[in-house]
Amino acid sequence: MLDAVDLDGLVDRCDVIVSICPPDAAKEAADAIADRGFAGIYVDANAVAPETARRIGAKFARFVDGAVVGPPAHRAGTTRLYLSGADAEVVAARWKGSVVDARLLDAGPVAASALKMAYAGWTKGTTALLFAVLALAESEGVGDALLAEWAMSQPDLMTRARGNAAGVGPKAWRWVGEMREIATAFHRADLPTGFHEAAADTSSRLAGLKDGRTPPSLEDVVAALLVPAPTIEGGSPRD
Repeated sequence: MLDAVDLDGLVDRCDVIVSICPPDAAKEAADAIADRGFAGIYVDANAVAPETARRIGAKFARFVDGAVVGPPAHRAGTTRLYLSGADAEVVAARWKGSVVDARLLDAGPVAASALKMAYAGWTKGTTALLFAVLALAESEGVGDALLAEWAMSQPDLMTRARGNAAGVGPKAWRWVGEMREIATAFHRADLPTGFHEAAADTSSRLAGLKDGRTPPSLEDVVAALLVPAPTIEGGSPRD
């Protein structure tokens, strides 16, 4: 890897630029590259709504929509990079022989973002719901009773809740923007947005777990949720 030093150096030296950052920064990152006259292929692989991807794509002569599913690509078979758009095959070829599984979608120029919104709408949306349900039970004094019932009737939920507390808690702050983008995608499809607006609120309440020295417990996550949420900038996708 070579250090391009700054954005000007990056634009001068690269013919493909891939943006992967928290969704809130996706448009700002694209603007910074477009303002420098980048003429290569810009790949937005952020978790953004198809409408957001279209607006980003309009800034570039050559644009590929991307979506990452899976963990950081340390080994083969775990991480997929979905790509759509006219130059998707060109971009996919850059990962040939690597541990990243680059896959092409032919359902339109922003199909990758649409797939990501649907996928994360379930995986991350239901995780937020799971945490919120536990916080409700705790606030009503039946937290231990709910966990005991789950141990008998829904053991998978117990495993998921405790595992996600440690793995998700410290990075839930990144999900606020993603949940808003999913709500925007639902709104554009004339579907209810409340699921993921609530998931954004839930994720924002976990922001204080970001810099902990040890992974949070399920009890830490529930306690964080029971503290009133800060104001979420950006508002509803319908505003």
